Amino acid sequence: MHSFTITGTCGSSLLRQFAEGIRDTFQSKGYRYYPEPIDHIRVVFNFIDTGNPRPFRRKAQATFVVSIMESYKNEEPILKSAYPYLVRSLSNHLVYICCSHDHADVYFITPEQGCYKIAYYPGDEDSFFQKFYERLEPLASSQLVINNEFFDDLPEQLWEGDEITEKLRTVGQRLDQMNLLPAPFPIQEYLTPRDLKHLKRLYGIGGLSYGNLSSRKEESRFWMSAAGCNKADLRKVGHHLLLVKGYDSGSKAMEISVPSNLTPNRVSVDAIEHWMIYSQHPDVGAIVHIHAWIDGVKGTEINYPCGTIELAETVAELINREPEPARAIIGLKNHGLTITGPDLDDIFDRIDGRVMAQIPMT
Repeated sequence: MHSFTITGTCGSSLLRQFAEGIRDTFQSKGYRYYPEPIDHIRVVFNFIDTGNPRPFRRKAQATFVVSIMESYKNEEPILKSAYPYLVRSLSNHLVYICCSHDHADVYFITPEQGCYKIAYYPGDEDSFFQKFYERLEPLASSQLVINNEFFDDLPEQLWEGDEITEKLRTVGQRLDQMNLLPAPFPIQEYLTPRDLKHLKRLYGIGGLSYGNLSSRKEESRFWMSAAGCNKADLRKVGHHLLLVKGYDSGSKAMEISVPSNLTPNRVSVDAIEHWMIYSQHPDVGAIVHIHAWIDGVKGTEINYPCGTIELAETVAELINREPEPARAIIGLKNHGLTITGPDLDDIFDRIDGRVMAQIPMT
């Protein structure tokens, strides 16, 4: 049975209604409520205020924290107002409630730039909290794979890369020329340096960037871009490009071969997804993930967080259903695209002229 708690201060009648609705709904779905956090609590609903958005301090990596706050600031773009609170509260998700005279617009904000809303009307509580549960529970119960286990066994002849890493460098520059590399929103403008530091610490990344690239080296290994690095400047093996050699299901960690002469960066959080696709489809030679969209693509129904087993399994299953899995284009709800190909050139030839920078939010 999953467990949850509610922390923070509900400073208004609306927030108290939200706390009560969340507690009743999650309990009715089989979650066990704890008035005080336990060491391995699964979900935390942390009510914060604008003046002092205090984070909940996790004791376990698997704890999923949803911060909830009330605001009367409903200006566009909503991310500019809301996103800093997601970071300052060190949350996996932010529920940003904007009040008006007869209802509230409730925005759901994710670290990957997802932003959608549900309207809350007094008297419609049962329907609203059912939607609230359906949106958040699959995310809250998902399993992250963000750990890396490094092995300094990369052969010295690969310390400067090979023809595959050179191709990845070229493709990163091609993404830049296609105007697909700017971040989904100007995060440096929204966050103070201190907030950005918190974000990096929470998610174990070099920064929120704009997708990732990988290319198969051989049957069981593939090169992939590092977490948070500039895809237009993929220069150094171990820092910008990493060789993934496997996945340890026991420790839920990606296994990475690195040079013995440096301290490596982490691989992209989507490595588990790429590993699963390569493992199931020998004909896939390359994978590109971009924060962009193509009309008419099949997509995931749930916006699972990046780096979760659930997202990897869902994308892999959608690829399995494609007539030609080695040349698939899969949409990630409120997030972007995962594209497979026999090689990187094939992928770019297929998407050239079709990509839209604006991702539909639903």
